[in-house]
Amino acid sequence: MQTYLVGGAVRDKLLGLAPGDRDWVVVGATPDDMLARGFRPVGRDFPVFLHPQTGEEYALARTERKSGRGYRGFVVDADPSVTLEQDLQRRDFTINAIAQDEHGELVDPHGGARDIERRVLRHVGPAFVEDPLRVLRAARFMARFAPLGFVVADETLALMRRIAASGELDALVPERVWQELRKALASKQPSAFLATLRASAALAAVLPEVDALYGVPQRADFHPEIDTGIHQQLVSDMAAGLAPGDDRVGFAALVHDLGKALTPKEALPRHIGHENAGIAPIRALCERLKVPAEHRELAVIACREHLNVPRLPELRDATVYALFARCDALRKPERIAQLALVCEADQRGRLGNADADYPQGRELRRLLDATLSVNAKDLAQQGLPGPQIGEALRKARIAAIAAARDRP
Repeated sequence: MQTYLVGGAVRDKLLGLAPGDRDWVVVGATPDDMLARGFRPVGRDFPVFLHPQTGEEYALARTERKSGRGYRGFVVDADPSVTLEQDLQRRDFTINAIAQDEHGELVDPHGGARDIERRVLRHVGPAFVEDPLRVLRAARFMARFAPLGFVVADETLALMRRIAASGELDALVPERVWQELRKALASKQPSAFLATLRASAALAAVLPEVDALYGVPQRADFHPEIDTGIHQQLVSDMAAGLAPGDDRVGFAALVHDLGKALTPKEALPRHIGHENAGIAPIRALCERLKVPAEHRELAVIACREHLNVPRLPELRDATVYALFARCDALRKPERIAQLALVCEADQRGRLGNADADYPQGRELRRLLDATLSVNAKDLAQQGLPGPQIGEALRKARIAAIAAARDRP
């Protein structure tokens, strides 16, 4: 029985990145051997165990054979005779197919360390095409590693196109698609996720609402990049920089302009009403991918309000209060901070505008603080009857907004 550190822990160490979770592969053992050593079984589809002290995952070395459609259509063999090299052969990319033994020596049969040096994301072998999820994993890895200079190998991109053309992407369950998208949005360069999927002809299958934005023109005086799809990539990257790791802000930024794909051709490059037109495709996308409610709600808010926030100095005090009320910000004030970040990403996600100041975001948060400083308990002490308290509270909060605007 031999144990090796594998996968991301080895890869990230070679890249000089902070270590994350450590995964291990065990060669020459049976499930009974693991149980006898106190390991706890957790794997459903193949034998995975948790270490009794560290809680780290230990998987028995295994091979996989394609038996059906989709990423679940595999027969797993975790016999003790399976070698480390056979286990590494089934992995997706060479940079993930590196193992390290107890002495720190690397086992690297597919040249993963060399590809790390060359900054290339390359598939391990022809079995890559058997798992459609690997197209999304490639795109997600690019969202993380493109800032380090990584590119997808031409031959890997060709296999990704082959998978997309096969229709196998339709077999992916929504939860797995969302999981990969969520991780990509929490990475440093989400635009690389979109660009990689588009280059492999997979974006139309996975996120057709986003794919439809490419080639849609915008007014050059507001959007020097013109193409809405390129604007979307800039916005996603800006959101990742403004709110690192926040996939709720990232998702709202991703879908804030979906309505532009629905603009009649005769109206282009203007997009009158796109903020309302985008709500239906957002809800459809969220329903299809089973997006969590908090992500969906912020996305709808950002789509609906992203033209109002930049105009904040022009809005009347009552209109500002109405915006807060529509966002349910009096109960969930964090939404306004998130909305401000999405709107800032939208404004700065344009060619030549990356370093622009965005005072509207700061002002929006300040006005919300003023609004929240007024509460119903203070009015109740004035002896107002119940039905009048609501209207008095609304007026008092509007007055607080007005007073805050008068202060420097």
